[in-house]
Amino acid sequence: MALFSRSADDKAPIESVPEGKRTPKQSEQVARNRRPLVPEDRKEARRQVQDKMRAERQKARVGFERGEEKYLPPRDKGPLRRYVRDFVDARLSIGTLAMPMMIVVLVLTFINDPQWRVIANIVLWAFVAVVVLDSVLMAWQLRRAIRAKFGQKDAKGHGWYATMRAVQLPFMRMPKPQTKLFKYPE
Repeated sequence: MALFSRSADDKAPIESVPEGKRTPKQSEQVARNRRPLVPEDRKEARRQVQDKMRAERQKARVGFERGEEKYLPPRDKGPLRRYVRDFVDARLSIGTLAMPMMIVVLVLTFINDPQWRVIANIVLWAFVAVVVLDSVLMAWQLRRAIRAKFGQKDAKGHGWYATMRAVQLPFMRMPKPQTKLFKYPE
C-alpha cells in the first residue's frame, strides 16, 4: 500500500486534447461555467420562471383532458380505468340527467302551492330511485365486461368510479370522453 501514490485500480485514463487545440486554463473553464447566484434583473427572471411554470401547467392540463397517462392522477391511471371510462362514456345513462332534473325540482319547490312541492319531492325521489337502479345495472354490466376482458381478480371496485362518472354531464367529465355514444370498448 503506497502512501502518496495511487494504486493501479485508482488510475483513470487521461483524456487527450485534440491535436492543434490548446488546453484551456483553469481560469477560463471557471469563467465559462460561472453564473450569478442572483440575476441582474429580478423582475425579468421572475417573469421568465412564471411563464415557464404557466406553460408546464397548461401542458399538464391539456394532457389530463386528453387522458394522457402521464398527466392523470393515480385514481384514473391504467388500462382498466381507461376501459371503465370508455364503457361509461359509450353508455346512455339516466344519471346524466341528474343535474338538469335537480334544477327542475328546485324551480318547482319555489311554487307557493304545497301540492306542487309534494309533487316535486315525489318526482325527485322517484328519479333518485331510477338513477340508483340504473347505476346498479351499469355496475353489473361493467363487472361482466371486465371479467371477460381482464379476468376475475380485476372485476371488483370499479362500480363507484363508473357511477360517479355516469352522473356527470358528458361535457363536464374529466378526462374528456375518448369514445362516441354506443361505441363500446372491445
